[in-house]
Order: sequence, then C-alpha cells, then structure tokens
Amino acid sequence: MNELDTTSPTINRFVVVIPAHDEVDTLPGAVASVAAAAAEVTADVEIVVVLDACTDGTDAAVPPGVATVVIDSHNVGCARLAGFAGRSVGVDIWFATTDADSRVPRNWLSAQSMAAATGADAFVGTITPDDWSGWPADAASSFAETYTNHDGHRHVHGANLGFRSTAYLAAGGFAPLVEHEDVDLVARLAAGGVAIAWSAQAPVSTSTRRTGRTPGGFAGALPHLTEPMAR
Repeated sequence: MNELDTTSPTINRFVVVIPAHDEVDTLPGAVASVAAAAAEVTADVEIVVVLDACTDGTDAAVPPGVATVVIDSHNVGCARLAGFAGRSVGVDIWFATTDADSRVPRNWLSAQSMAAATGADAFVGTITPDDWSGWPADAASSFAETYTNHDGHRHVHGANLGFRSTAYLAAGGFAPLVEHEDVDLVARLAAGGVAIAWSAQAPVSTSTRRTGRTPGGFAGALPHLTEPMAR
C-alpha cells in the first residue's frame, strides 16, 4: 500500500469512540489528545465517549461538545459497539477507537486518513507505554526487546484502531466481549479480505498501570511482555 490508490474514497468524516469505566482522572487527557489530532485533518471529527457503569464522576469529566452514550454493561466490547451504533455509515466515513487511559499522537487521524487513501480499509496501530515508574528497572528494556514496533507488526490494541465504516459494518462490528474484542474484530476483518495497514506511524501512549479495567487488557498483558526481566 505504498502507491496511491485513486479508487479509495477520501475520508470526509471521522467518528472516534472512547469507552470509559471509572476514568475520571484519565479521560480528559484522552479526549484532549483526540481533539488535537482532529485539528490536523480537514475532515469533520465527532468524539463519542461511552460511559460504562461509571460511579466515580467520569460523566462530569466529559468536555463540552463531546457526545456521550451511557450503558451499564461492565463490558468493553459492548461499550465500543454502543459508541458506533447508529452512526452514519459510508465509504467516506472512518471509525476509530482508543482508550480512556491513552493519549493519541497529533498525527493519529492523519495517519489513518493516509492509510485509507493508499488502499487500506482498516488501520491497526502500535502503542508506547507511558511511564515505567513502579516497575522493575529493566522493564522498559525488556518490553522493547519483545515488542515489535514497526510497520508490518501484528499487535492488536483497542487503543489504536481504525476502519472504514463500511468495512466495520460488513465485518459485524465489535462483539460484546469483556476482553479481546479488538483481536476478535481484526480477525474477522482479515478473514473477510479487508486490506489492513499494520502501521507503526502513529503509536498511542497508553497507561502502564498494573490494574486495568478489563481482565485481558494491556495491564494484564504487561507482565508477560516484560517477562525477560525475570529470567
């Protein structure tokens, strides 16, 4: 996908979904980072925060002008699914999603738009841990040794995903899974022959907290990704 495919429709609208379960402290930064990325593209950008069973006042942390969906599922798959439900679908509309404890780079949406322009109908990006405080001294180097952070990687993170809305709909959208909803959707996209950009051009900074909001999320994966430090 290095040569421009002029048959690929231009992206004129983005819908960005951020699921949140008790993320009062981290959500404002996540939304601000998406807003900064939105300023780098000419397309319209709608940000949707899905408040899932929040009890800590996360709803009050949603900035003005940001759409909200309220559910009570304790389920990240349901949250991402609810965020995109009912949104307009078309070949010029791109759906993207990240997490409430993450920060997307300024080129996040422009990188996805470029991938779409060069023939991709899905964008699967990488992450960078935000802070190794509280972890063993060699955790960062062990992670770097085990994590492939270049184009062509095969990591899947809900914090850094995007897809043409028509491809998302054809694949059936997010399944109501409490974990690995991102891996499940990407697998279905790939099985359907969707052109996927496995890109490291816009890595998302994500939390290294030890206790995450889903059992199989990045917090749960980190100890395994840093296992060489325990040898």
